[in-house]
Amino acid sequence: MSPAMTAHRLSSAPVVDGDVLGDAAWSGASPATGFTQIRPREGDAASQRTEVLVGFTGSALYIGVVAYDEDPDGIIVTDSRRDSDLDDTDAFLVLIDGHLDRQNGFIFGTNAASIQYDGQVSLSGSGSASGDSDLNRNWDGSWSVRSKTGDFGWSAEFEIPFRTLRFGRDAVQDWGINFQRNIRRNNEVAFWAPLPRNRGLTRVSGAGILRGVEPPVQRNLKVTPYVLGSVQRGGELSGTETDSDFGLDLKYSVTPSLTLDMTYNTDFAQVEVDEQQVNLDRFNLFFPEKRPFFLENAGTFAVGVPGQVQLFFSRRIGIDEDGTVVPVDGGVRLSGKIGARNNLGLLHMTTDDVAGSPLGNRFTVARFNRELPNRSSVGAIVTHRGGGERDNNVFAIDGRWGIGDNITLGAWAAQSDTPGLTGRDDAFNVEGDYSSAAWRGSLRYTEVGEDFNPEIGFLSRTGYRNARAFIMRVIRPDDLWGLLELRPHASYTGFWKFDGFHETGFLHVDNHWVYRTGTEFHTGVNFTKAGVRERFEIVDDVWVEEGTYDHSEAQIVYFTDASQPLSFELRTVVGGRFGGDRVSIEPEINYRIGETFRTSLSVDYNEFDLPVENGDFSVALARLRLSYSFTPNMQLQALVQYNDRDDELGTNIRFSWLRDGNSGLFLVYNEFDERGPEALPTGREFILKYSHQFDVFN
Repeated sequence: MSPAMTAHRLSSAPVVDGDVLGDAAWSGASPATGFTQIRPREGDAASQRTEVLVGFTGSALYIGVVAYDEDPDGIIVTDSRRDSDLDDTDAFLVLIDGHLDRQNGFIFGTNAASIQYDGQVSLSGSGSASGDSDLNRNWDGSWSVRSKTGDFGWSAEFEIPFRTLRFGRDAVQDWGINFQRNIRRNNEVAFWAPLPRNRGLTRVSGAGILRGVEPPVQRNLKVTPYVLGSVQRGGELSGTETDSDFGLDLKYSVTPSLTLDMTYNTDFAQVEVDEQQVNLDRFNLFFPEKRPFFLENAGTFAVGVPGQVQLFFSRRIGIDEDGTVVPVDGGVRLSGKIGARNNLGLLHMTTDDVAGSPLGNRFTVARFNRELPNRSSVGAIVTHRGGGERDNNVFAIDGRWGIGDNITLGAWAAQSDTPGLTGRDDAFNVEGDYSSAAWRGSLRYTEVGEDFNPEIGFLSRTGYRNARAFIMRVIRPDDLWGLLELRPHASYTGFWKFDGFHETGFLHVDNHWVYRTGTEFHTGVNFTKAGVRERFEIVDDVWVEEGTYDHSEAQIVYFTDASQPLSFELRTVVGGRFGGDRVSIEPEINYRIGETFRTSLSVDYNEFDLPVENGDFSVALARLRLSYSFTPNMQLQALVQYNDRDDELGTNIRFSWLRDGNSGLFLVYNEFDERGPEALPTGREFILKYSHQFDVFN
């Protein structure tokens, strides 16, 4: 049975300074206690006591946590940047399901350095122990938190305005809630509402109950204007070019659970540049979305197989196929719930007409989803792109069925309509997933027609049948060599053209040796097949000829305890590729000073020896990251990347002073340096942007 607690109506708002024990506002509130481990000893009581208080005023929900610790000097704090991973630090997180629908919610977290960590859970399915499968970590809400350390351990206070949350209309409500505490020196994870070890906080259906919440009548209108100035020189410019711009975003709560977002002259200058990738095969590379406007409620619009075939992929809006930015004139999005079980998402965006760009300038997406009991749902999505050379439409239906606690089945079917494409223009997918404490497995089958064309979506390749299977056994030995888990597993994925041509095959057999300290060692072997129908240029002047190539390769992965100031990762693959040999080495070294300074240096190195002219070559991509946090809301970050295949050096330096949500002051410097004989002058850009969020009804 799920645990329950009662929200306490506070006579006055607590002072959000982290001092829970010394704040009289919490007097009378009954704490939630009794946390249970899922790691390292599943089912045991947490090694340290945790008390959680939940209260509310007429405007906000307050959460106070006291994380008692018998060894306060052993508290580990590794980072203070917003949304940094909390796996490698002592931390506290809370899940809030305001509709008590057991599928959706928000997560808020912090550590002893007052980090702000938040995310949005949409249609929770697997709720895996890693937690990432159902969590949109790029969602940023308006809330605040402060922490305090002492000889008792550490404590924290959260202030979460009701306008940041989504909930029903009743005067008195019950919500779903769960709490997670991480004690890093023990590699310990414990929950208030107990979960099996294969689940994580995103398993909304496993949450407890928060009774007696009395949210106010929701009145929420936020207006966020911005101003921007930029200076550019070099590259294709003959001199120095200056520019200025302005725009605004608007957010209005139509109901407590349905939100209208509007944007005009949308700008994303503060967003980090993409990490470079080197394509050493024939298929399209996938780059994740990073722009804030498109990340909120992103799960509402998600249909397809991530990274393979996605019916809606927001990077198609405002970014050309070669990565060039296309100005976004503006747009509108209506998203959220209608009633207790119906999810709605409507999006319409327009972009500038750019000479020579094949992009259309109107993008429309409509998504509806009906939630059913036990993690189940049915839905439909329609996308439209118009205003360019031709119109494009995609129609799809999808469904998901939860069976018991461990089995989830899913399917979708889609049809595209594009003038001039008259071949097979449909796609479909069926899949099943099983996850228990001891066994995990999945089966998936996908077909994508040769003329299936989701122009606001993503396809890694076209015209294929794909089958995938995965099985893993999870073993927790008792006090064996310091091991936490052994994870022997095998997987296979294969792609075939419709005439039976075997284009790709990948059989992976591996074991993960997971130690209690956080160190991991992976030992695997891969058996690969690559069917090449048309010769292609893998790098300049090196061609892979037609044929079918069967190979095997050894794979070693090793990484040390990431909670330590100095940590190291190494991924190595040695074996055959395209009729020759390949060695792939990816080392990464990470170093931090306290929770304020972090740096990482990684290299992706590939060396080939192919049986063709000039077939002996190497490719390296180096990446250096630096970050310094003056405060949890003020940061300086740098990303420097060098690609030796194209002899290009790129630098992105960003200073951010966040105020509320994603608003604040941003200084951005970009530099792009080509080193070849026909290289243009080094391109440099400096951007100053300021945005401010006005809460009209506050």
